[in-house]
Amino acid sequence: MGAMFRSEEMALCQLFIQPEAAYTSVSELGEAGSVQFRDLNPDVNAFQRKFVNEVRRCDEMERKLRYIEAEVLKDGVHIPAVKEAPRAPNPREIIDLEAHLEKTENEILELSHNAVNLKQNYLELTELRHVLEKTEAFFIAQEEIGMDSMTKSLISDETGQQAATRGRLGFVAGVVNRERVPAFERMLWRISRGNVFLRRAELDKPLEDPATGNEIYKTVFVAFFQGEQLKSRIKKVLNQTSDHRQRVLASVAKELASWTIMVRKMKAIYHTLNLFNMDVTKKCLIGECWVPTQDLPNVQKALADGSVKCLRQFDPIIPELHRDGRGASDLQPHESLHSRFPKPHRRLRSRFLQECNPALYTIITFPFLFAVMFGDLGHGCIMALFGAWMVCKEVSLAAKKSNNEIWNIFFAGRYIILLMGCFSMYTGLVYNDIFSKSMNIFGSSWSVPYDNETMENNAALTMDPKTAYNNNPYFIGIDPVWQSADNKIIFLNSYKMKLSIIFGVLHMIFGVCMSVVNYNFFRRRYSIVLEFLPQVIFLCLLFLYMVFMMFYKWVAYSAFSEEQAYSPGCAPSVLILFINMMLFSSTEPADGCKEYMFDSQASIQRAFVLVALCCIPVMLLGKPLYLLAAGKKKKEAKPEHSNGSVNPGIEMQEQTDIGDGAPKPEAKAAASGHDHEDEPFSEIMIHQAIHTIEYVLSTISHTASYLRLWALSLAHAELSEVLWNMVLKFGLQDHDYIGAIKLVEFMSKFYSGLGYIFQPFCFKTILEQEENKDD
Repeated sequence: MGAMFRSEEMALCQLFIQPEAAYTSVSELGEAGSVQFRDLNPDVNAFQRKFVNEVRRCDEMERKLRYIEAEVLKDGVHIPAVKEAPRAPNPREIIDLEAHLEKTENEILELSHNAVNLKQNYLELTELRHVLEKTEAFFIAQEEIGMDSMTKSLISDETGQQAATRGRLGFVAGVVNRERVPAFERMLWRISRGNVFLRRAELDKPLEDPATGNEIYKTVFVAFFQGEQLKSRIKKVLNQTSDHRQRVLASVAKELASWTIMVRKMKAIYHTLNLFNMDVTKKCLIGECWVPTQDLPNVQKALADGSVKCLRQFDPIIPELHRDGRGASDLQPHESLHSRFPKPHRRLRSRFLQECNPALYTIITFPFLFAVMFGDLGHGCIMALFGAWMVCKEVSLAAKKSNNEIWNIFFAGRYIILLMGCFSMYTGLVYNDIFSKSMNIFGSSWSVPYDNETMENNAALTMDPKTAYNNNPYFIGIDPVWQSADNKIIFLNSYKMKLSIIFGVLHMIFGVCMSVVNYNFFRRRYSIVLEFLPQVIFLCLLFLYMVFMMFYKWVAYSAFSEEQAYSPGCAPSVLILFINMMLFSSTEPADGCKEYMFDSQASIQRAFVLVALCCIPVMLLGKPLYLLAAGKKKKEAKPEHSNGSVNPGIEMQEQTDIGDGAPKPEAKAAASGHDHEDEPFSEIMIHQAIHTIEYVLSTISHTASYLRLWALSLAHAELSEVLWNMVLKFGLQDHDYIGAIKLVEFMSKFYSGLGYIFQPFCFKTILEQEENKDD
């Protein structure tokens, strides 16, 4: 749906639907996913809306589904995923689904209650069995090892009299929690004054708490005194109930995912219907929605299908309130890219108002600028392989749905990571940097003019370009000899700083030029003369001229120059020249050198600064004065129109052919929402002053901000060298640095980013959001 170069043209439409067909019609629109509804009841409480009872029914069904799902997962039953999402149930199926969920919940509740009772009985019988087993061992032990004086006085040693003797004794046997045994012994001692004979033994295996399912450890005890012995037998009774519960849960698990999707769709439909308004006769629901103009036929078809499914043969009415691709208000939503490739940029740059889509260019410029500061052939290769692996395996990796936040960030940006790796490989080749080492592929252009003895007796030697350089530059990038040079940092510092400024200025000029496309599209061609031209002239005369001085300095100054003024030692600093240019000052050159690079440079620089300063009042006053004059002409021409409007019919157009996706000529000529034409002159002046000050200051701050490329590039190179020399001592190592850069310097030159993102009513998106919320 989304256009690649700019956002999709939107149409504001009204829907008139009979209440009987509202549910099925909105359901079809949810499947299509092309409509964003507006809330026509913003002041109505959520609990006072028309379909609040239906929403509550859906909430209750969701509660039942959550309980059923918890019971299924508790027993370890697998819930199979649905291959194809079911459609929202019709009103008749809703009643059946609700009754089925009620029946299933009650059955599982009854099974769970019975299971708890049976487990409680089983626990009691198990404890009794352990009591009998342990107490029997106590009596056998007493017969084998002998008894103390008290036991002997009560129990006879003769076998024939053993039963009678035991009849005179009584005992209490049972179990107690293991941690309460010491307190229990103290309590018996106090109440009996030491006249109770207590024996105890710990159970080998823990028991299960029927209420919580936790393991509990208990101890069997026997307290002897006068009484009778208890005996009973134990039977296990849980197997049959457990098997029945497993069969019920397994049957429910097969339908659980489908039921959940159906209930969520139902709830989304009723939430959407709460956005509608009822007409005064209460026989029709009225809704407003934004629709991409090219999807209007699909919306019409979806509504027709919805009316057929509810057995109502009528066509919903869809008059267009507004189809103004070039003059929409700031409240208009705007469709963005739908490709998986620019998804991260879509999230960052999704506020379109029919402007040029910055993501189209950021897809390439972002990875390239990243590579300028990350240039390393080795690290870039690792990153590119990682990105290529995620791209090739994206279907299987996406199906796993990991909860790891770091992994999800990487996977969402897999295409960007792939491009960043590829561009980093290229810039690493230009920097001649692979894991902080250089490659001598084409042979160095430097030669050593010293003999062996001189080289052995000196730790470092200076190489004169006149004698050591053969005037044939290295084929591509930096000569590998700089890797062993003592002044490598000084050389790379100047080299990468100038590259950052060059790329930054060209990037910003490209952004300013893109504004021409927006001005032409929104029929604001006066802004080309009053805004674009002074802006681009101001930027070029100051900062593009600084880039020119860099290239001129590289060409004009050489060690092979016969004039001392153009030798490397006399090369002036570009930064100092630029500062003196802005301050109208000068610096005294050294003996035999020139302050400027070429003749008349001082006059040219002074003229450039004056012209650039003259551009500021044009940017400040040009547009407001033009709009003021144009406004007076409109007022003078107003009586000529019978309806008092320059563009009649724009606010409320008649119903048009839905299949006709082309805007009407009068809509194309509408004024842009960015134009501020309808505002008072004072507000236009204030806005333009803010815009002018922001632009002038941003040209300086944005140019300086591109120096991040230089700083981070040096930092990465130094960190890689430290890792090589002091830690790893081999080439293949992971890095602990990752960088990113905010591209506002480029986008602010042509992109306003007003409006808000188009978020259509789409079941697929709603289900994905609910699934992510559950995870």
